[in-house]
Amino acid sequence: MRHREPPPTLLGDLTSADFLAHYWQQKPLLIRGALPDFISPIDPDELAGLACEDGIEARLVEENGPEGPWQVSHGPLDEATFARLPEQDWTLLVQAVDHYVPEVAALLEHFTFLPRWRADDIMISYAPPGGSVGPHVDQYDVFLLQASGQRRWQLGGKIGDEAPIIAGIDLRILEQFEIEAGADWVLEPGDMLYLPPAWAHHGVSQSDDCMTISVGFRAPSADEAITSFADYLGEQLPASLRYSDAGMAPPADPGEVDDASVERMRALILDTLDNPAQLAQWFGRVMTQPKYADQLIPADTPTDTESLVAELQDGAQLIRSLGSRFAWRAQDGREAVLFVDGDGIACALPLAKALASDTPLDAELLKLPGAPDLLANLVDRGSLSWPMEELGE
Repeated sequence: MRHREPPPTLLGDLTSADFLAHYWQQKPLLIRGALPDFISPIDPDELAGLACEDGIEARLVEENGPEGPWQVSHGPLDEATFARLPEQDWTLLVQAVDHYVPEVAALLEHFTFLPRWRADDIMISYAPPGGSVGPHVDQYDVFLLQASGQRRWQLGGKIGDEAPIIAGIDLRILEQFEIEAGADWVLEPGDMLYLPPAWAHHGVSQSDDCMTISVGFRAPSADEAITSFADYLGEQLPASLRYSDAGMAPPADPGEVDDASVERMRALILDTLDNPAQLAQWFGRVMTQPKYADQLIPADTPTDTESLVAELQDGAQLIRSLGSRFAWRAQDGREAVLFVDGDGIACALPLAKALASDTPLDAELLKLPGAPDLLANLVDRGSLSWPMEELGE
């Protein structure tokens, strides 16, 4: 299933191919009117309500808090906290709003010119005038969509890992921030700014109702990838696969770690790691790991496959659970591995493609080989679910 082009205004006058070739992970892009007449799918009160709930990652940043400058309070917050806030210079940030609000999750369908498994989450911020989290850099790609009000964005160029940050606070604010010429804009609702990783930026609310939607994309760091892949391989390697030095010459000095010994260990490690098939299996699993695994709620009792089929044939539809991640990789012929929420399941290729897309999960899916059993399995795992109204709730 091929990707759809984004809405014609989303990337300005660029096609998705032009954007990926010349901007993605390379340089920022300001798009005026990316989503014309945009209306936020969530209002400030609803966002504050999410920040008060257990299990939802939220932060309140106060530039001049009662306990000091750049005070950060972590959720769940409460009404008393919001009641004491001043009329300016604070910001509320709520992570993974797409996991809780279907209308927010639907925004991700505008970005299917990128792999779905690349998406991390949608964070939404609210701020009165002057609200900010200070000049900083992020180590991921992000699209900053203005949802309501106005925010002023200033960019400071690409920053290296060694850039000094302000010490003693719970934020990574840059000690120095120099604005690049021409990189100073006020965004209105529907405007969007794309930022590649490591690009210094500073956003300050200019209005009473400033809400910004941040669509972020994940990329494992090298240290995370090496550690994770090594752990994945290590679980499958036999204990008998060990360092070997059969046929070695007598050592010149028995206390020396010589070059030949180091080379033998290097060969063992590289030969073990250089396994493209295993790398693909690990990569699919790690890139579909849910951001918050405890959000996936397994079924209390095993799903009866016949009942599931009957429900779908009667017109019901399953839904992909908010926060679940699906991807696929072709195997031989018509077979595939469906990667779902950090696991890999062998199934027919058409079925894997359908589940990893936005294809409706209705009776049509039952025509694909293996669909009933796999759908029941995914419901049991919590990766698929029935809409609440179909459960009579």
